Amino acid sequence: MQVAVAGDVAEAEEMQAILHSAGIEADLQTSDDGAIAVLVTDAELGPAQDALEALTEPDDIIGEP
Repeated sequence: MQVAVAGDVAEAEEMQAILHSAGIEADLQTSDDGAIAVLVTDAELGPAQDALEALTEPDDIIGEP
């Protein structure tokens, strides 16, 4: 299952590293338009989304009313 789409290899590898640090294995797949899909198993889709949200958007958590 596709958990995210990256615009370049560096961004995709960063997401893959974040998921790996959370214990989730991810594969990368390049599409014809150059975007890179970050893929995980169906069972890991929810935890992978949570890991990427938690580790890529920390400022959104701070300052909520």
